[in-house]
Amino acid sequence: MTQISGTEVLRYTAFSADPEGGNPAGVVLDASGLDDAAMLAVAAELGYSESAFLTGPGGSGGSTGRGYTIRYFSPKAEVPFCGHATVATAIALAERNGPGDLVFTTQAGTVPVTVAQEGAELRATLTSVEPHVTDVARDDLTEALAALGWPAADLDPALPPRIAYAGARHLVLAAASRERLADLDYDFARLEALMHRLDLTTVQLVWRESPTVFHVRDPFPVGGVVEDPATGAAAAAFGAYLREQVLVPDSAVLTLHQGEDMGRPGTLTVELRAGDARVRVSGTGTRIPAAE
Repeated sequence: MTQISGTEVLRYTAFSADPEGGNPAGVVLDASGLDDAAMLAVAAELGYSESAFLTGPGGSGGSTGRGYTIRYFSPKAEVPFCGHATVATAIALAERNGPGDLVFTTQAGTVPVTVAQEGAELRATLTSVEPHVTDVARDDLTEALAALGWPAADLDPALPPRIAYAGARHLVLAAASRERLADLDYDFARLEALMHRLDLTTVQLVWRESPTVFHVRDPFPVGGVVEDPATGAAAAAFGAYLREQVLVPDSAVLTLHQGEDMGRPGTLTVELRAGDARVRVSGTGTRIPAAE
């Protein structure tokens, strides 16, 4: 437990059972006394890519008391949806109230989450809002590549650039090699400006290891951080992208590795189900000790 401006903030990592892996998030289980400015101040002082702020239970959870309103703040701004902070919050709640089903009301829509006990670990699975995928304008793609310092020849032509949404917008760009993905040194201000103009939350950089295994990285300058270590919202959007491009079957389970190049490895599991447009993203998580 961390005290920030008088607010109790839990610290959890998502998409790893190791506190030094995955993506850390701040979790405020009772944000009923905080206004927008206070939530932003807490997120900024903590410095993680996102922090989650809960009010409830009640609302869409009905009489079970397992429904919450959740909001997400980066150090610079509020974001409509954040997957890793959702997973972190669900695991924090499960440690207190037991595994089971939760319903989170987000600015992007209703997001059901199920937490299950798997041996000594808890695994949370979120179900995204209905996704969609759109083209990216040629000039915008040119600007994105210029900001990244990526020659167009370094893209994988089998995975064309698109903007994908599953609660937040992400520009999907596929690298032709693992080396291209590993060499990330971009123009922070230039990419941030483009992302604000296109209303992007991250840029989802990917490399395909196999038909169902991908390595991903997510620059996040609009949130005030260089890179997000494990990005559940982008993983959901990417699952929708792969299905829309007919790169995977209607029913598929995908593995995304993220954070390796940052020294915070994490694993995201993406599930697509035939007849359901929504995307499921799951991962483990754990509390970060106060001494860390």
